[in-house]
Amino acid sequence: MDFNGFSKDDFNVFYTDGLEERMTLIREKIQPKFKEIGEDLTEELSVLSGEEMFLHIAQHARRKKNPPNDTWLAIAPNKRGYKMLPHFQVGLFDDHVFVWLAYIYELPNKEDKASTLLDNIGNVKELPRDFMVSLDHTQKNAFPITDEEALEKGLERFRDVKKGEFLIGKQIMSDDPLLKDGDRFLNTVKETFETLMPLYKL
Repeated sequence: MDFNGFSKDDFNVFYTDGLEERMTLIREKIQPKFKEIGEDLTEELSVLSGEEMFLHIAQHARRKKNPPNDTWLAIAPNKRGYKMLPHFQVGLFDDHVFVWLAYIYELPNKEDKASTLLDNIGNVKELPRDFMVSLDHTQKNAFPITDEEALEKGLERFRDVKKGEFLIGKQIMSDDPLLKDGDRFLNTVKETFETLMPLYKL
């Protein structure tokens, strides 16, 4: 595979003003990389999950004025869409890469999913200590999984608040040498998704 990792140029895309200008750079620089790694990850996740998975690359089509602050690929067991399902994401903000198992607010049976995760919170707490949690896919903010009080409150918020979300996985800062090594990065993503698969299967 030709994927050589993410470079400073990829992150600098998010400092370009203007919707069309930024989207042009996202299409030229980032989406080809998403396509390369996404096909490999989709195959891997199909095997791990035991169901056919499909790759979706964010097109930001609803945006009319403001350029996106981040961009991502998503992998889910539905060809038409992913937001209504638990799904896996790899994406970029201007200062880090995120690798998430994502439950976002468009999930129709959100309360049930949240209750299942709360019932199995012991399994969540046993995930690797460097894992992070985000409660809003549009924001950079995340907290370490080791913050057990925030974890429990976050899951309760995901259950009780209409716009509540829950994303769990890793953040890799833009200056981390891991991002310069395509194979090593891809293996890290695969290991992360493999570790999260038991939660996904709940």
